[in-house]
Amino acid sequence: MTTQQRPEPVETGRPVEMTRAPTMPAEPDTRPRAGRVLAITRITLGFVFLWAFLDKTFGFGYATPVKGAWIHGGSPTAGFLGHLEAGPLGGMYASWAGVGLIDWLFMVALLGVGVALILGIGLRIAAVAGSLLMLGMWLAEWPIAQFGASGPTMSTNPLIDYHVIYALVLIVCAVAFAGRTWGLGNLWERLPIVRRNRWLV
Repeated sequence: MTTQQRPEPVETGRPVEMTRAPTMPAEPDTRPRAGRVLAITRITLGFVFLWAFLDKTFGFGYATPVKGAWIHGGSPTAGFLGHLEAGPLGGMYASWAGVGLIDWLFMVALLGVGVALILGIGLRIAAVAGSLLMLGMWLAEWPIAQFGASGPTMSTNPLIDYHVIYALVLIVCAVAFAGRTWGLGNLWERLPIVRRNRWLV
């Protein structure tokens, strides 16, 4: 039996060209950019809370007139809770209007959440406290109602309003560690007490 021999390859002197698979362009790392955008969002929302505290405390003449300032004897909650138009909890909220303890709790929440967001520390506590505050205000305004005691409530959405959006942004800032960019989050997380109690992050 004879075996067929394969022909020897003929060298032509030309370099052998290797076929390369096409490579996809590398995706840009968008994490630093996203971190900066989230930091801007965090600081902006923090200023919303902090400004509300400052305006109600000193009466800059925007939402709070000078004579209605907290330092001049005004109540930070009387204007809001005393003029509710609708909602099943309206009576309860009306009874809280002007109560000293309620004023203090409201103002401490505004100040604490505002400072925490701007500095980028304690964002988990700020998210819980701020979300509870927003839930309470949502229930007080009760956007579900189309009509109140004096007529149409002018509610633009029965479920989602700015209170819900603020609460969601607070939660996003907490879970995304938004204080690490343009904030004191990294330093805060290295503190021994924070290392032992992660809920303080």
